[in-house]
Amino acid sequence: MSNRAPYLAIADELRRRIRTGELSPGDRVPSTRAVTREWGVAMATATKALAVLRQEGLVRAEPGVGTVVVAPVDPDAAPLSRERLVTAALGLADTEGLGALTMRRVASTLGVSTMTLYRHVPGKAELVRLMADAACGEVPLGPVPADWRTGLEQGARWLRGVYARHRWMAHAMASFTRPVATPNAMAYTEWVLRSMRGTPLSHADRLHAHLLIFAYVQGLSMADDLEEQARQDTGISDSEWMEQNEPRFGAIQAGGSYPELESVTSGGGFGLDLEALFEFGLRRTLDGIASMIDETSG
Repeated sequence: MSNRAPYLAIADELRRRIRTGELSPGDRVPSTRAVTREWGVAMATATKALAVLRQEGLVRAEPGVGTVVVAPVDPDAAPLSRERLVTAALGLADTEGLGALTMRRVASTLGVSTMTLYRHVPGKAELVRLMADAACGEVPLGPVPADWRTGLEQGARWLRGVYARHRWMAHAMASFTRPVATPNAMAYTEWVLRSMRGTPLSHADRLHAHLLIFAYVQGLSMADDLEEQARQDTGISDSEWMEQNEPRFGAIQAGGSYPELESVTSGGGFGLDLEALFEFGLRRTLDGIASMIDETSG
């Protein structure tokens, strides 16, 4: 330790760890008890060292968490608003997934205390609802087509686009009996129902058709998210994974117990692509609805 007062020398070392990135925004700094153990000083000295960093705005106390590193403050940044809060939360969820979204992480990203966020939203559930509404409002649906099939197809592709931009959305909106109540999500439902307004389908059939397509797009989008997570977790591509596991599949099929599976996968040239599966399933779903409309008309 240097010739400076012990508490200043400790503050110097902790400041160095923050500035070099050893301690990142949101990370806990050593507690007073940990400081006393690491530097062999009294509790009062450890308290004074952390107080120096708090006065400099490098750390702050988080109730129930401890003392954490504060994100650098941008002097040109706008005051915190609900819109800025939602934008930061969207960026975090898009980058790291919904599981990484906590009020503490969002606060660290914005360089504010966690309690500041609660002036704008009551909690994480409401924040996710606002995020979902913002995501659904990014791209307008446009006028409702005159042809019901064109409308349903356009609506399905719009929804898939939302999930493609925000993969966590497929999990956040995974509820039918308790749907996410947001203006933009409800506007999408209204738009889809209006696209079927000129058909002979009953009110119940129109709602079921909407929910069927919603569930189909959502299911494939959740599969997209799981596939992407698998790529990130393993660090290997889909083709590399198949190449590694092909001997195992071949050994299982070699016994002749799966002749139909063997017939459709043998000979090469077959590759399961979720985008191709989406196109196939969407066409078949719309064909089924068309059959219902024809039968009802008859």
